[in-house]
Amino acid sequence: MDDKCFFFAGGGTGGHIYPAVAVAEQIAKIRPGAKIHFFCSSRSIDEKILAQTDFEFTRLTATGFSVRPGKLISFCSSFFISYKIAKEAIAKSKNAVVIGAGGFVSAPVCLAAHRCKVPVGLLNVDIVPGRANKIISRWADEIFVQFEENAQYFARKGGNVNIVGCPLRGGFDNPEPNKAIEQLGLEKDKKTLLVTGASSGSENINRAVCSLLKNLDAFAEGWQIVHLAGVNNYKKVKSQYDTAKISHKVLGYFDDMANLLAAADLVIGRSGAVSIAEFAATGTPSICMPYPYHKDRHQYLNAGKLVEAGAAVIVDDLQDEKDRAEWLWEELGELMKDDGKRQEMKRGCQAIAKKEAGLKVAEKLIEISG
Repeated sequence: MDDKCFFFAGGGTGGHIYPAVAVAEQIAKIRPGAKIHFFCSSRSIDEKILAQTDFEFTRLTATGFSVRPGKLISFCSSFFISYKIAKEAIAKSKNAVVIGAGGFVSAPVCLAAHRCKVPVGLLNVDIVPGRANKIISRWADEIFVQFEENAQYFARKGGNVNIVGCPLRGGFDNPEPNKAIEQLGLEKDKKTLLVTGASSGSENINRAVCSLLKNLDAFAEGWQIVHLAGVNNYKKVKSQYDTAKISHKVLGYFDDMANLLAAADLVIGRSGAVSIAEFAATGTPSICMPYPYHKDRHQYLNAGKLVEAGAAVIVDDLQDEKDRAEWLWEELGELMKDDGKRQEMKRGCQAIAKKEAGLKVAEKLIEISG
């Protein structure tokens, strides 16, 4: 039995969990006897993802920071409880490394590691770091980022900054589109438009696409749609397709995104850091609709990296539903007609894809574990 222990801390969204799982998978390949354990949030998405792996996990009660008196008390209490649980586990382990993966749950665990004098790694895949990662960076020995632009945020923090890309799960190494086609019963002779709002779905994207179904019927002969609506929106979205002539599959959630993206000829989706890395890795041309409510607008900046490479176009998620749908149709209709343009975008994806990110992070973490 290997005596090395790797504790991953993060959660709340798939964007925090998936890169950590990707690194954990690589560590397990290199050091199959090592202990790997996740500290995650109590949100259902964390358990849904981690339950499909072989990794043990502990749900922590940590909550997001707020200056409101009631919520501040809750934050402090949950932070201390999470810190105490993590510290007890870390202190018992030899040759441990703690890896912060983002989200409010990562901070108490990384602080516990720092207090135990255990090496700390930090995964930051968004182009602008979140509040938790900014705090954790002061304790981190190694910081792993997706883009060169990330380095400026960590230059004075003391940790070594590694520009590696975004770690992706093993299926993205060699995706098999035919598996997704067979699993979903798709028509092999038709092109596929994939609509996704990331792990939880997006109501705005759902409404925009559903309002365009009559327009999309014009492509019924050569195209089909796979629409990932989000579990909570599944029934509502599915009912919108009842009269659609274009072939379609509406799902609440689909885990095998590597094969599904590889099967898609075009994707409409958000532009979280993991999403854009997945689009690039599978060579899927994209229409990015960045989440509009982040103060730092980091999804716009993420999408901008694909646009620079010629791999994507951006459609603003406008407040006015009619304007949002009209802009989307302007880009979508043209791209569905233009095979040559989509091929150019595919080549742009291939130029910026970094499929070895997870392996590079894993190797460095094993190195600092002693």
